Amino acid sequence: MSSRNATLGAAVLLDPLDPLRIPEDAWSHGEVLTVLAARDIGGLFRWITSLTGTSQSRIGAAVGLEQGYVSRIMAGRKVTSIDVLERIADGCRMPDQARTTMGLAPRQAALPTDPERRVSSEPPLQRTWRDDVRSAAELWRGDVNRRDVLRQVAFSSAGYTLPALRWFTAPDPAPVTQPGRNTVGQPEIDTIRAMTATYRQLDNQYGGGHARDTVARYLHQEVTPLLTDGRYDHATGQRLLSAAAELAQLAGWQAYDTAEHGIAQRYLTLALDFAHAAGDDGLGAEILAAMSHQATYLGHTATGLDLARAAGQTARRAGVPVLTAEAHVMEAHALAKANDERACAAALHQAEQALDRADRSSDPQWLSYFDEAYLSAKFGHCFHALGRNIHAERFAARSLRMDNRYVRGRAFNLALLASVHAQQGEAERACAIGAEALTLTNQLRSARAVRYLRDLQAQLTPHRRLPAVRHFTGRVDASLGPRR
Repeated sequence: MSSRNATLGAAVLLDPLDPLRIPEDAWSHGEVLTVLAARDIGGLFRWITSLTGTSQSRIGAAVGLEQGYVSRIMAGRKVTSIDVLERIADGCRMPDQARTTMGLAPRQAALPTDPERRVSSEPPLQRTWRDDVRSAAELWRGDVNRRDVLRQVAFSSAGYTLPALRWFTAPDPAPVTQPGRNTVGQPEIDTIRAMTATYRQLDNQYGGGHARDTVARYLHQEVTPLLTDGRYDHATGQRLLSAAAELAQLAGWQAYDTAEHGIAQRYLTLALDFAHAAGDDGLGAEILAAMSHQATYLGHTATGLDLARAAGQTARRAGVPVLTAEAHVMEAHALAKANDERACAAALHQAEQALDRADRSSDPQWLSYFDEAYLSAKFGHCFHALGRNIHAERFAARSLRMDNRYVRGRAFNLALLASVHAQQGEAERACAIGAEALTLTNQLRSARAVRYLRDLQAQLTPHRRLPAVRHFTGRVDASLGPRR
């Protein structure tokens, strides 16, 4: 390594929490240009490590890949996906010269001339709906083929920032029209929606893992040809994108339920882009709420809160009070996780008021799950997170007055009620209710259901000498495998 590189490395290491802030002139060195021209990502990562002293974990966090996959790349695994190369270029903040050397398009160089539209010093590339279709087709194809590089993509809370910003700041999309080979009409769109309803029912009854691969195949084999080769006018194109967005949102929800969080994030962000191109604010609000749900579940409460508020603003723009109620509930859950009791209570009150105003007669099919039982469950989760056990128990019990078709939801709600009893020191009652949750979880393919039971096991550890706790723990380990 040259003395110049050593000097640059020392300068960068002054800020160890931001190890990929690489000086722009470093990208002009012959060593790195040779690596970029060959698309030798392993060589690129080794150069960054030598230059900055950063770890594989921090490289992975910056570019959205698991540390283990970064290690394999550095050991010689090739990266060929343009989408992943784009993520790496963005994460490394490559200047245009470096991007073009690697065969990627330069960033959009010009800032908007209107100061009111200058929302960032580095505005996002203005994507078109055709760009979104190409990205979706690549995602769906890679998911079906179980490409390792796709499955190593990690969740990043920052990964939701740009899509949410695009949702609010992107200009009106270009006309969604295409002179393709095969005519696309309402029957094809109705078929997608009918298949989505069927897959959604299976998801609720058996968990996300039951039909996730089937949904990905349907998107790849049936929806991609309609989008890429179909012939449709603008009105039909918008309805087609809306239907595709709904199914992609479901696919993301299934991946979330099976703990494939990076893939879930990709599906949800593309679904949001499709909803924007379709002009579907209602579905956009639902997708933003799903993003908030995932972020809060993973402990990214600030991101969850921002996304919930974005969902609320979009829901109000759409004029759908029940979506506004949903957004307030997501906001309340993030606030509860952040231990902001007063703000949480205010958000819950706003959710109740919004739901009271809602006319449910015109709800879209994908919103049918949001009812009094669902609202009670979310209230229960909020009070549980705040340690308000009496309130949490009341709402968790009320949440069980639910539609029996939502088997996974019942397993969640039983686990919540059991957890509340465990928190109150009522171990035997917690075990009895937890056993009901375990019976349902055994019918599901849901990582979330498993996690809730594992959390309950951990809560019961102080009572492990009780016969009921030993018996319950034994049953859980026999069904789900011993805890690691």
